[in-house]
Order: sequence, then C-alpha cells, then structure tokens
Amino acid sequence: MTTNPPRQEGRPDGERIAKLLARAGVASRREVERMIEAGRISIDGKVLDTPATIIPNLNGVTVDGKPVGKPQPARIFCFHKPAGLLTAERDFSGRGTIYDALVNALPKDAPRVMPIGRLDINTEGLLLMTNDGELKRAMELPSNAIPRTYRARAYGDVTQSQLEDLMDGITIEGVRYGPINANMERKTGRNQWIEMTITEGKNREVRNVLEYLGLEVNRLMRTEYGPFTLGDIKRGLAVEVPQNDVERYRKQTLRAQKKP
Repeated sequence: MTTNPPRQEGRPDGERIAKLLARAGVASRREVERMIEAGRISIDGKVLDTPATIIPNLNGVTVDGKPVGKPQPARIFCFHKPAGLLTAERDFSGRGTIYDALVNALPKDAPRVMPIGRLDINTEGLLLMTNDGELKRAMELPSNAIPRTYRARAYGDVTQSQLEDLMDGITIEGVRYGPINANMERKTGRNQWIEMTITEGKNREVRNVLEYLGLEVNRLMRTEYGPFTLGDIKRGLAVEVPQNDVERYRKQTLRAQKKP
C-alpha cells in the first residue's frame, strides 16, 4: 500500500505565479519570469521579486499596475503569416511584426494572444496564436513531438532517396535533428517543391537540413501544426478554431504531457 508524502508544513496551497499568469494569457512562463525580474508584477501592492512565489489565485496581482483579470477560456487562431514579418511583439529597428497584421486580422473581442512556436521573417504560412500560455508551452515542447508540416521550394539537385534518408535523423554542425518525413512533390527544371514534416521544431530546422543537402530554399511555408491546417486562409488573415475543438485538444495535450 502506498501513501502520499505529507505536505510540507507551512507550504502554501496553490501554483507558481508564472503558471497562473501564463494560463491567464498574460505571457508565456519564461516571459513572466522576465517581467518579474523587471519589477513589473506586484501582489497587493508589493513588487514581486521571485518567480517561485506560490499563490492560490490571481486576486490582488497586478501587471504594470493593472489588475489581472480572471483566466478566459482557451482560444486558438490560425493566422496566415506573410513573409517579411517578425514573430515578435515589437522590433526596435522598425521592421514589421505579426502584431501589425493581427490588429486587423483578429476579431474585436480577441484577447491578448501569443504565438505557438515561431516562423522566421522569411517564412510564411500557418502560425497559431493563443491566449493560453500553458497550452502554448505544451505545444512547443520537443518532447511532445507535435508534427509540423512545411512546403519548401528549393533550387538544386536532390533525390527522393536522399530525402527518405532523413527518417534516420541527421547531425549538422553538431546539432542533431530527429526523424524527418520528406517527400518530393513536383519538380520543374532545377526547382522542386518538397514537403517536410518535423516534430522538434528546432531553430531554422527545415532550412538548415535542405541547405545541408545542397539546396537553396527560395520559399518556405508551414501548412500544418498538429491537427490545425492552413487550408485556404488568405495571407494576412486569421480564422478562429471552434471552441469545442480547442477545449478537446487542450485536454488531450495537457493530459499527454503529464504522463510519466
């Protein structure tokens, strides 16, 4: 017979403030920790100095002096990111960001949203946006192996056999990339469209792998992320995922994450 270990005396009930604020859509856990370091978060008027703070709820918590509202239901928007925009909230050099486009792409009642994963400035296609920091983190974790599918137009010569070898994984300049499902879609001269599905989402993974094979990527588009697809969403626009689908997927994802 097993028994639960006794709760440490004096240890408060609740959860870490970073997790609660992420769930409320304030920011990701990592960003919340940076906000705490910057002195932007307070509890009952006292500036917080550690992200290890455990609280039962967000009563009395303020960010930049503004009270934090109750967590809203998780929402996901499928945004067709155009090339040329940074996946960032702001850019001090004046370059355009996804939030410049989202001002007109999201409905008026949309909450503050954060990107799930990133697309570099020259990559277009599906970028998921959510108000749920916990779901964002779960979908980004490489250990959860959520598939992302891309279509790349590349110049150069490559064979289907070379692409199939990527299922064994590949090491490039000391970085190990896991299995990649890659297939030639069509070829015109020395330009070809290649579809690639990855599960780790490492920085510039698709570009790095194709360049290692001697190809020059001249267009890259993400078409799928988990069960969500770009479909026929027009560039620069966003479509909201039905609430029932979001809740069902959120429960499945967080439940899978907690399994040993």
